[in-house]
Order: sequence, then C-alpha cells, then structure tokens
Amino acid sequence: MAREAEGARSAGEAGAVPPAEIERRVAEVADLAWFEVDADRRIVRWSPGAARLTGFAPEEVEGLPCVVGVRCQACLGGCGVFEHGEVRAMPMVLHRKDGAPVPVTKSGAVLRGPDGTIRGAVEVMHTEQVEADDRGRACGALPTEVLLAALGREGLLLDGEFRVVDLSSGLAARLGATKAALAGRPAAELLGDSLFSEGSGFRAGLEAGERREGWRARLRLPGGAREAVSVSAGRVAGDVPRYFVMIRPEADHDADIPRFEGMVARSAAMQRIFRLIELLRDNDATVLITGESGTGKELVARALHARSHRARGPFVAVNCGALPPDLLESELFGHVRGAFTGAVRDRPGRFELAEGGTLFLDEVGDLPLHLQVKLLRVLQERTFERVGDARPRRVDVRIVAATNVDLLRAVAERRFRDDLYYRLRVVPIEIPPLRERREDLELLVRFLLRRIGRERGRSLRLSPSAMRRLLAYPWPGNVRELENALEYATAVCEGQTVHVDDLPAEIGRWGQEAPAPEARGAVGAWPERPRPAERLAEPSAPAPRSAEELAEIERIREALAATRYRRAEAARLLGMSRTTLWRKMKQYGL
Repeated sequence: MAREAEGARSAGEAGAVPPAEIERRVAEVADLAWFEVDADRRIVRWSPGAARLTGFAPEEVEGLPCVVGVRCQACLGGCGVFEHGEVRAMPMVLHRKDGAPVPVTKSGAVLRGPDGTIRGAVEVMHTEQVEADDRGRACGALPTEVLLAALGREGLLLDGEFRVVDLSSGLAARLGATKAALAGRPAAELLGDSLFSEGSGFRAGLEAGERREGWRARLRLPGGAREAVSVSAGRVAGDVPRYFVMIRPEADHDADIPRFEGMVARSAAMQRIFRLIELLRDNDATVLITGESGTGKELVARALHARSHRARGPFVAVNCGALPPDLLESELFGHVRGAFTGAVRDRPGRFELAEGGTLFLDEVGDLPLHLQVKLLRVLQERTFERVGDARPRRVDVRIVAATNVDLLRAVAERRFRDDLYYRLRVVPIEIPPLRERREDLELLVRFLLRRIGRERGRSLRLSPSAMRRLLAYPWPGNVRELENALEYATAVCEGQTVHVDDLPAEIGRWGQEAPAPEARGAVGAWPERPRPAERLAEPSAPAPRSAEELAEIERIREALAATRYRRAEAARLLGMSRTTLWRKMKQYGL
C-alpha cells in the first residue's frame, strides 16, 4: 500500500518529469514522424522520424516555412491545424525530397500559451490509416496527449521499480479503471512478465539507458481478455529513474491476408495453381512441380496432399540431391539385414513409410540413372525390392516430384531417362518466379514480417522507402530470399520501423541512381533553401580527406565495431545523436 500511495503521489513530487521531456521521449520511443512549428508556421523542431519520412534532415528545414519539409498541395492552400485548432487523420499526399509521392495521414493541434494565444502547433504524419474509433478520442492539454491521441496510441509512465506513475486517459479507460486506481501497479501485471519481470532482457536494457522499440506484448483487459500490442519504451532523463512506455494496438492474426494451405498469393498465375490443386482432389495422378529455387515447391506438394483424399495418410519428403547414391537407394527403398556393412537390422524405406499417403521426391532431377530405373518400375508396377532383398513389395503411394533442373535438357543430354520424365509429368505444375508475380510481393512481405515478428517477439513495420526497395528488387532467390531478408531486418532493426539501411546490403543498394531532373519540383514550386547545383553525372573520385575527417572516421569505425554496429549505442559512445551518427555514416560511406 505504501508503494501504491507513493506511486499516486509521485507525479507532484520534486522528481516529477517535465512535460517537455516526456514529449521528447514519446517522440523518440515511438519513432514518430512529427514536427513543431511556431506561430509563423516556421519549423522549430524536426524529428528523426520526419527526416526519414520526407528525406529532409533537420538542418535543411528548421527555421524555414513548414511547406519546405511538408511538400503537399493541400498545405499550400491553407493549414487546417491553425484554422480549426486541430485536425485528425487528414489524408494527404506528401512529396519527399527526391520527388516520390507518399500517401500519409496528418494529425495535429495548436499549442497555446498561458494567456490562450496560439504559440505554434505540433503535427504528426504517418503512413498507417488511423481506425475510425481512434479518431474521436479526446486530446488532453499536454503535447504528450496530443501525440498519443493523434496516432491512436497509449502510454505509461513508470518509476524505477517499473510501477505505474501515470498513464494516458485512453489506456485507463480500456483497462476499466481510473488513473488513481492504476497508480502503483506493476507494469508486468498489465503487460505480462516476458518484458517487464525482474531479470528480463527488455527491462535490463531500459535500466541501462537503452531504447526498446517494436516488441510484442499482451495487454490484460478487464475480464481476463488479452490484446496483442506493440510496445516501445525508453528511459526519461532526470535524477529519478522514469521510463516511458508507448503502446500501439496490433492485429493478432492474418485474417486480412488471403492464404491457401499456407501459401500467400493473389496473382492470376498462383490462383490457377490453386484451382488445379482443387481439381486434383480425388485424383492420384503423378505430379511434377517445376520452378526456380525458393519458389515454394514443397508448399505446393503439401497442398496437393492436404487437399487430396490421402490427407489422412502420411506426407513423406526426401531430397534426392542431399544424399550419395548408395545411401539414397537405401533411404528410398529400405534394406534388409546384412545387405551391406552396418546393416544390422531390416529397415523400411521412404516408400513404405508413405504407405497410403504421398511421397514427395524433391530435386528429382539429381536422381542417379540406376535409381531412375527403380523409380520407373515403382511408377509402372507399384512394386519394389529393398536393398539386398529379392522379394517384391507392393506399395500404395502417390508420387509428387519437384525439380529446379531443366529436365528436357537433361533428357537431351542423357542425364535423365525420357520414359521416367513422361511418367512423372502426368500433371505438370510450373511455379512462376517471384519477379513475375510482383502483385504477391506486398502480401508476402506483410505475412512474413508478422510471422517472423511473432517468432522473435518483435512488432515491426516497414517504412515506405523500404517497401519500395523490396518491391523493386528482382528476388533471384524468390520467396526464400525474401524471408531471409526479413529475418535479417528483424534481427538488426533497432526501432519499430524497418528502414532501407536495415535491409541486407544487396537489397538496400539495389536500383540506387541519381534522381531524374523532372522528379524535383514535380508538384509545384516548393520554397527550398538555396543549395549548390546537384550533379547527375557519374561521381568522380572522392576528394582527399582532411586529418580531422580521417580521425573522425576512425573514431566512428571503432565505436561501431565496439557496439557490434548498434547505432544507438555507438552514438552514445561518441557523444552524438543517432541522427547525427547516421548522417556522418552516409557522408563518409560507412
């Protein structure tokens, strides 16, 4: 009870955190694209999130009219924030520094002084659609409440023992209690032990002064219900330890993503494959699946099994290219005791294990010639012999084979039997590469990012520029390469938004070129700070570095190496902001 009373009183004690500091930490923790303007509509503060969204660095826009950084035709006609006092989720098209259009929604509210006069405004831009229920939430007087309500977010302020000091009005309402009743409650009680229990890595990072962004938790609602949320948190500067926790609702399922037996696609080519699988429901015809590596041939094979009358039987897969020929023969057909050195007992092969079900022969193009003969006999007569045994055995198995090899060429080169080829290719299914079905890419990215996030305990989203880079990349490794790229991005992303520099290097650099001259100023005459003429020709050799620059480059490299390229920690080690470090890394090509 003493702790609860202390928590309830703490907001008014000397250790209370100034609202301006809370506002700053809210913006940092939430990675918001926000900015503040004065009464003359000149930019006073420009957040790192705004810099990433627009492409303009703070030093390029601060002190200038807001339309320099927020390049929108609607804004040129008038500012709804100053006209109406606040706006909620107003749709607009923002044009980045490079001329690329980005659909966003903007929310904001004016800031008034003690005498009621307008001193400026704070505005938030984001690429997500705000739910209708969130648009009507009331804003408090503090900028913190403005930022939270504008994006449909909630927040908690915790003390050094990770107990509630204060929380947003909307969160208190959802928890079905008053702020006073919730004061002093442990954060672990509201958000679960995995993040906020003593000894957890998440809590230890916050105590060490690190930010934790885009982590998954479950908010405990009245009646015992749980809601999946995204949590970001950071320590608030001050003598008394305080932590601000940002909470964002998150869909806990993928109901909005169409799937077919674990496959995500809406392209016409994949829909034809799905229809063919349905047509083969009651047919045991042998199927040959072809396609490049990483296109999902085994997923199609599993779908054929799951949608067939053999679905209650086993699905057995074997990679014909993963084992040497002698072992592969025993793996497929089994062996009897004494058939070879080490065969101390009878052992059934994959054909027998798949009895009544489906046998999937992956990379069948790598099957040796002498085994091709045995496989042909199974397909023709449904019989085989174990290695070392002369007794034929009957088998009731459906064969589904797959390969990324051009089997017709292999037949022409006498590396694959033509009679076996035609026996396997009763029903051919060719899976198109990912670059030929780009309409599936965005769905796949969303699905894989959510699935990987659940496995890693993260709740991440993609920036518009990162999504554009993923959509432009040709994906020679297909869906497997896409999944690996998102695994990498999830591992290295320090915030809750995956940016281009979080993607693997070969993807992050793909398609980089100088902007076309017509891209600049495509939406009108934007008031811009005078800058030197930009050259579009091939870059010349880099100018020699000064001794000071070389020394700074070395310091940055040492700090990045010491922190294993965790930019936030490297920036603290160097005594600079993360934005400054990012800018210097780009400047020096690091």
